[in-house]
Amino acid sequence: MLRLPVSPRVLNARLRAGGLIAYPTRASFGLGCLPNQAHALHRLTRLKRRPIHKGMIVVADKQTRVQALMGHISAEQQQTLSTQWPGNWTWLVPASHKVLPALRGKNRSIALRVDSFETIKALCQTLKTALVSTSANRSGHKPIRTAREVHKQFGQSVTVIFGRCQKRARASTIADLISLKILRE
Repeated sequence: MLRLPVSPRVLNARLRAGGLIAYPTRASFGLGCLPNQAHALHRLTRLKRRPIHKGMIVVADKQTRVQALMGHISAEQQQTLSTQWPGNWTWLVPASHKVLPALRGKNRSIALRVDSFETIKALCQTLKTALVSTSANRSGHKPIRTAREVHKQFGQSVTVIFGRCQKRARASTIADLISLKILRE
């Protein structure tokens, strides 16, 4: 169940102003922002103490929300995505020229997931946008699984969306759409 701390209109305004949110994903809380907000992406990497060259994942409730971030893919590659989305698969796909360098890092690809987790679906539907999704923890530390831990670690730096992660859930599988190589199971 999705419980917003403020109205969707206020939350959208915060995100458009470069704000950061923390929200439950399948396996842990995620930190996010709008994928087209360079200032927010830089704030996020500083907050996490994450090297900017690593890039980040973008999640959505439907593929049309991430389509502008994707470069050209073949019909066969589109079919591969269609069979795995929505789901727990994150795909590295060729990045559009519109993708901010802070989002893709040193890569030519971007990590995208059309998620089947109800909280992410509801959040993206409510806000009518895709969201950056990186684990809510300082780089190299254990992922955070509760809103209380998010507040303890990040204080007022993020707006926390309340909800629960799944018990014993694993992070998404990450695969490269071009090579079909699985990078994380």
